[in-house]
Amino acid sequence: MGSHRRLAPSGFDRGAAALCVLSAAAALGAVPAHATPHGDTRAEVDRLYTEAEQATQAYDKADERAGVLRREVHDAQDHIARRQQRVNALREQLGSLAGAQYRSGGVDPAVALLFSDDPADYLDKAATLDRIGAQQAGQLRQLQSEMRGLAQERAEAAGKLAELERSRRAVAAHKKTVETKLAKARELLGTLSAADRAAYGRASRSDGSDRLGLPDPTGAVAPDARAAAAVAAARSALGRPYVWGANGPSGFDCSGLMQWSYGHAGVHLPRTSQEQRFAGRQVPLSQARPGDLVVYRSDASHVGMYVGHGQVIHAPYPGAAVRYDPVGMMPISSVTRP
Repeated sequence: MGSHRRLAPSGFDRGAAALCVLSAAAALGAVPAHATPHGDTRAEVDRLYTEAEQATQAYDKADERAGVLRREVHDAQDHIARRQQRVNALREQLGSLAGAQYRSGGVDPAVALLFSDDPADYLDKAATLDRIGAQQAGQLRQLQSEMRGLAQERAEAAGKLAELERSRRAVAAHKKTVETKLAKARELLGTLSAADRAAYGRASRSDGSDRLGLPDPTGAVAPDARAAAAVAAARSALGRPYVWGANGPSGFDCSGLMQWSYGHAGVHLPRTSQEQRFAGRQVPLSQARPGDLVVYRSDASHVGMYVGHGQVIHAPYPGAAVRYDPVGMMPISSVTRP
């Protein structure tokens, strides 16, 4: 996502020398897109698309966290239910014992505590275990332990539920931010004349025509089977639409495409481009090889996969399909080898 002012393709010849030239041209840490003067409509659209992508990565992170929490809460609830069953079973056993004692001539005072209106009071008074038999004492201790464990698990589950609710609110807020910025970008594009919109598309949101003169990237060979599998998966996604917040298989945002592609290689990548930046060993751009992750902008808000011959596969922005583009399409912040 985000709009991309393209570097001239003449700097992308075959081999390492081309990448060295590109490394200088890319100028790591260059001024981000949002520094463009806002008076120019096309620059404002660029800024909005860039900020929408930043919000998309925040959405992805919050959504991933919400998913983890939902699973944890579900597991905790299952465990609490099983523990409650154990507590109930122990109470029934002790209740049966109390009934037997009553029928035989009376209920031991310690066992009678089972029928207290205040379970906490019952547990506090369980120190009188020395007044009852060894079997009763063991059952009461077990019940005490189970009830304390149950209370702790319920408290922990309540904390996870509260965190889940916060994460849900964050997801909703980031989603609203993305949708607002994308709507504003579309509105601004609508104010341009047909000729200006076409010029903007050629300059910032090309259909891949700026690859003319670049070698066919399918000829590049990945260094190992894992990288080869990831590259093959990314290539299989060519032509599928950019869908913000999606990680395949029918649509992708930038980091979703990387996660999905490396998943086909048996490698789990984190969900966001910021996290993917550190999901491996960082290497110089001049040493990039097929399968490496190329992370863009100083805030690491966009990512693509290097496929050789000075090109990446990436999911660019809403309205565009997964495609090849020159690796220097935006300021590069790092190259990571998973």
